[in-house]
Amino acid sequence: MVMHFEYAPGATPIDPDEALSLIPKHITSQEDLNAWEEMNIVEGANWINRQKIIQGLGEGLIRELHNRMFNQTWLWAGTFRKIAKSIGIDWPQISVALNNLLENAAYQIDHQTMPNDEIAVRFHHQLVLIHAFPNGNGRHARLMADALIMNLGGERFSWGANMPLTTPGVPRQNYLSALRAADNGQLKPLMQFARE
Repeated sequence: MVMHFEYAPGATPIDPDEALSLIPKHITSQEDLNAWEEMNIVEGANWINRQKIIQGLGEGLIRELHNRMFNQTWLWAGTFRKIAKSIGIDWPQISVALNNLLENAAYQIDHQTMPNDEIAVRFHHQLVLIHAFPNGNGRHARLMADALIMNLGGERFSWGANMPLTTPGVPRQNYLSALRAADNGQLKPLMQFARE
């Protein structure tokens, strides 16, 4: 049976070739896929929470977290996308943009150029903008930001009062609106959403 994908507003569609890389062949509905991915993501979250990411903040860590979040779901877990998407930079520029982001974050941390919450939320926003992976970029960026703020001595973000952001609804709409505001240089709504 063929998997039928359903996308929440603002979600990045999976390319038909990418869809062929679904590991569990018994999954045929979006609901089953979401539940399966959620179990896999918990493993990634448990792994990143044990890391000292300030010392290891690099491309390898970014890839490894994505791999651990989706390695039981997608063969391309931890691999940068190789096609254009409706969001994100041109795929050949992913490594360069990611390394620039990592260098900027390291500088901001080392020189305390802004409050830690702002460093982590900006990092999240830029990681979403790069959109390095075929799918799961928002979930990955939120886990990275959570790990970053905790490694900086802060509390994990609530991201809209810990409401589900992968399914349609007000929390997702608010999250997407906050991301769009950040795209236009207004970080305050995303900062507020992260701590709601």
